[in-house]
Order: sequence, then structure tokens, then C-alpha cells
Amino acid sequence: MKNNILVIGSGAREHAIVRALDRSSQEKEIYCLASNMNPGIAELCDEILIGNFNDPEFVVSYAKEVGATLAIIGPENPLANGVADALLNTNVKVVGPKKDLAQLETSKAFTRDLLNEYKIPGGPKYQNFNSMNGVADFLNILGENYVVKYDGLAGGKGVKVSGDHLHSHDEALAYCQELVNNDGEFVIEEKFIGEEFSLMSFCDGETLKHMPAVQDHKRAYEGDSGPNTGGMGTYSDANHSLPFLTDDDIAQAHDINLQTAKAVKDKFGVGYKGILYGGFMATANGVKLIEYNARFGDPEAMNVLSLLESDFIDICNGISNGALDKIDVRFSNKATVCKYAVPEGYPDNPVKDKPIDVSKIENPDGLFYASVDFKGTSLVEAGSRTVAVVGIADSISDAEKIAEKDVSSITGPLFHRKDIGTDKVIQKRINHMREIKC
Repeated sequence: MKNNILVIGSGAREHAIVRALDRSSQEKEIYCLASNMNPGIAELCDEILIGNFNDPEFVVSYAKEVGATLAIIGPENPLANGVADALLNTNVKVVGPKKDLAQLETSKAFTRDLLNEYKIPGGPKYQNFNSMNGVADFLNILGENYVVKYDGLAGGKGVKVSGDHLHSHDEALAYCQELVNNDGEFVIEEKFIGEEFSLMSFCDGETLKHMPAVQDHKRAYEGDSGPNTGGMGTYSDANHSLPFLTDDDIAQAHDINLQTAKAVKDKFGVGYKGILYGGFMATANGVKLIEYNARFGDPEAMNVLSLLESDFIDICNGISNGALDKIDVRFSNKATVCKYAVPEGYPDNPVKDKPIDVSKIENPDGLFYASVDFKGTSLVEAGSRTVAVVGIADSISDAEKIAEKDVSSITGPLFHRKDIGTDKVIQKRINHMREIKC
């Protein structure tokens, strides 16, 4: 039977998804609903159509037109708008949770309350707010270690952390007031001290198959300084853990993902089908959950899908059919380093419509197009993270050298973080974990 697959989204994450689908030997046609003309996706798809993929009616109409049997939802906004629900109602199988279950990502308060209700470990002290009542009192309880999270989607930029973004209770109160003035609800919670990592799991509502752990770098500039971004780069290790994690840390993250999947099924009576992406912190007191995302991470998708040895179409069908337990999910034992080239001025004031040249990249299979477009025949920056490159090797150190060489060969008004995946940064992470565990 031929697989007619619809991929929703057109960033580097979706380029990685399409590339993984294309590697399958199964008979298939791949279609993409896009927000920009991604040349990497266009080259591999039977058709790419630019349109509003956040609109369930538009997505369903296109899915019917191309006879889609399976849809994979890349970004979070279509999930928040119920695109998965609309497709399922027309008998299209979907990799991506229904709107109620996507609240794991779309509502910080929902996730904290769920962990609390089902006694899932890894949660902080927290309170939910929709006014300034009680805010100052709770900040006083937490002292200097607090986080303020806007309760909704903000492209990874709605979280303000004490010491990083907020330097006093006065600044925290001002940010909370700003959220209240915009009718925003928010969560204030205890700040975890440790090292962050991402652990994503394929989930069919019952069975979870876990992916290699990855560490992301959110801050724009070297040394983890500057504003938060969607992610400047990532790395993973050949043993599918990270140099600063123990086997027990990985086991705890697996268990939190499993318990969370069980909890949402119990709460809504329907299984979570898609990618369950836990953002975790390894601390002196075990693994803590920072937040959930309801889809592949970006850049993390490029790391893990580049290592995937199993047939990705089999995995996607296993997720949507509730048969993941019958699928052998394997990743090669290699290390990866992903680095993003982003426009000058990113994230606050990025240049746009300037040409870039990727022709000197030695490893085109490691190149992932993101926020790019065409002006005539020129490939130009579209304003967000532009292109990513992935190096794969037996060690993080060697993978970093491959990624650095390729990303440095891209010309145009761009910059990237040279420090991601370097021996110096990895050792700093290891030392940090040793210090806090003493």
C-alpha cells in the first residue's frame, strides 16, 4: 500500500522529517504545507504548497486533495489550533497529539497541575496566577531562585529566569504586571540548578520508544550569554546519553515521560500519539521536568533523525496505529553536533532578504534549510534561524569539527555559536554537575 504523507511545517525540523521519510524504501508520495519555500523540502517532496497550516479547514482540504493517509505535524501552533483533531475526524492518521493533549506544551499551568495531580516526580514548587494577587508573597517564599513563565505559546521566549533575565523581585513584579496588563496567565515556580537536556520519546498512547538525549543551547551568544532564541545548536553523544548524565538520570527522564503519557490518557480517555519531548534538568536531587513540548524539538530533530536507522514511515504508522510495541526503533551509536547559522541581529532585530551562499558546504546531507526564501534565483534569509548543519562522528569533539567547518563555509550576513559541542564547553558542563552534586 502506498503511503501518501502530508508534512506540516517548513523549517529545518521539517526538512529533517522529510529527509527521514525519503530514506524509507516504502512506496510513498510526500506533500508539504509550508510557510516558506524551503528548497531542501521542495527537492524531496512531490509538492510543496505555501499556505496557512494553522487553519484546520485549510489543512483538511489540502489533505483530501492529495489523498493523504498520514500527516506529521512539525510545529506547535497547528497542534494548539486543533489541526490533529480535524485531520483525525476525516480519517487521516496523525503523528501529533489532539488539542487537549497538546496542552502539555500550550499551557505551563496544565502541565504543572497534571504532574501534581498524578504525583509524577520532577515538579517544582509553583503557583498559577492571573492577577498580581499573591505574586510578591510567593516570590518572597522562593527567594532568589524563581522562574516566571507565560502560560501559552511564545516561541520559546515567554520564560524569564532569575539571575539570567530578571535581576530583582522588582524586575520580576514588573514582568508579571506586563503579563497581567495583556490578560496573560502565568506560572511562578522554583528555579532548578543543574544542566538541561532534552529527551524525546515516540509515543502511540501506550508504548514509548525513547530517542537519544540531546543538549540544546538557547542563548544567542557564546558562553551562554545574550537573549533567548529558539535554539542555536545541539549535541548528542555516541552512547545516546550526555557526558554529564548518569544512567540513572536517563532512566528517571524515561520514567517521567512514561508516567506523563499514562496520566494524559487517564485524564482525557485518549492516548497521546506523537512526539513527547521532555525538557529536563539534571540536579543534585535527581532529574526535574522544566517543561514539555508536544512535537520534535528544533534543533533536536536534526540530531536524532540523522541517527535513525529504522524505517521512519514504519515508526509513524506504528504511532498512529497504536502498534509501536511491534516496531524496532534503532539509532546509530554516533555523536552529533548541530549548529545554526542565523541572521545578523537575530533574535531581536534580524536582517532579512539578504542573499546567502551554501555552495561550499562539503557535506550536503548534513545541511538543513530553515527560514529561507527565494528572491529571483537567490537564496535569501527570511528573518529567523536560517540554516543548520549537523556533523556526525564517533565523538562529540570530532562531530563538532565537522559542523564548525561546514557552518563557517556559509557566506552572507550571518553568525553562529562557535562554542557549541567544543571540548571546553562539554568539560564545563561536566564540572558544573560535579560541583552541584558535592
